[in-house]
Amino acid sequence: MARIIAARRSAVVPKGGKFAALEPHQLAAPVITTCLLDAGLRTDEVGELILSNALGGGGNPARIAALAADLPERVAGLSIDRQCAGGLDAILLGHALVDAGVHDVVIAGGAESYSRRPLRAHRFADGRTPEPYDQAPFTPWPERDPDMAEAAAALAQTQGISRAEQDDWAIRSHAWARAAATARSAEIVPIHTITDDQFTRELSPRHCARAPSVFGDITAATMAVAADAAAFVVIVSDTLARRLNRGGMRLMQGVTLGADPEQPGLAPIPAIAEVLSRAGLSAKALHRAEIMEAFAVQTLACIRGAHLAEEIVNPAGGALAQGHPVGASGAIHAVKLFHALRPSDGPALAAIAAAGGLGSAALFEAIAP
Repeated sequence: MARIIAARRSAVVPKGGKFAALEPHQLAAPVITTCLLDAGLRTDEVGELILSNALGGGGNPARIAALAADLPERVAGLSIDRQCAGGLDAILLGHALVDAGVHDVVIAGGAESYSRRPLRAHRFADGRTPEPYDQAPFTPWPERDPDMAEAAAALAQTQGISRAEQDDWAIRSHAWARAAATARSAEIVPIHTITDDQFTRELSPRHCARAPSVFGDITAATMAVAADAAAFVVIVSDTLARRLNRGGMRLMQGVTLGADPEQPGLAPIPAIAEVLSRAGLSAKALHRAEIMEAFAVQTLACIRGAHLAEEIVNPAGGALAQGHPVGASGAIHAVKLFHALRPSDGPALAAIAAAGGLGSAALFEAIAP
């Protein structure tokens, strides 16, 4: 069985902030380099780099990041795009490659620069002026492909989750993130002297009351801000881990499932149920859970739908207090768990929703050398 023996991330910085001039590979390279140093591995021992990126201009950003991190030229780099779920899915894919014996060492995660996101426009066959667009299509049916904030507002209505409940969760996220600042330092690789997440603040009910509505009951306070960041893990074979005398974190189960594209916020629920079923566990067995906070309502709906105890969910704060670097967000969940879990703890869950009605979930446990 493969295991993760190192995991790091950059700080998360809102779009247009102190990472605004950095391309995804410039965010990724120092994190990758530090991961290898933590793991005690040489660059020439790496077999593959898997990088999730949702907003870039195409090509193969994983290859660019591999070269920028001074990995051997033979490391081709594999780029994936599953939107918000991609960072976690890259880690699941990395485990599969190591478990299959394809490589002994795989680096997997995500890097996203919302700030450097290229402009996009639709072309028309009749020669009309190209039309800029923001959200790519996620289904072949426009009527079943809602704007994400619109879908979140609809979720709040159908699930009966009030604006006040969403405000309370956002306030909690910021408060718990502030309280975890010291512990968080072990996760973060300084880039351009930025050593901590830049968005976390003292959010109050008064701030929430003044927050402008984005759509319905979804406000600027209960929706994660667009952000720039990178996060990666080093996955190695059991044989290599024993030679290095390294413990780390083991993937117990992981899955990505499709669900109703009109309700993307609910998509993690069947994925969570699936990994728990495969592991023969109930939600009560979980020690900790990292659930994506693209919207407060999405997190609350998943907590209720998956029967999770609120006190174990995002105990160091979530994306509402950090920001949402789309392709890196799922990998950030794994990095947080790597640094928080101890072998005496129970299993932990990472779960994330993605546009188009996708849900990814993974169960991890810490293991001793």
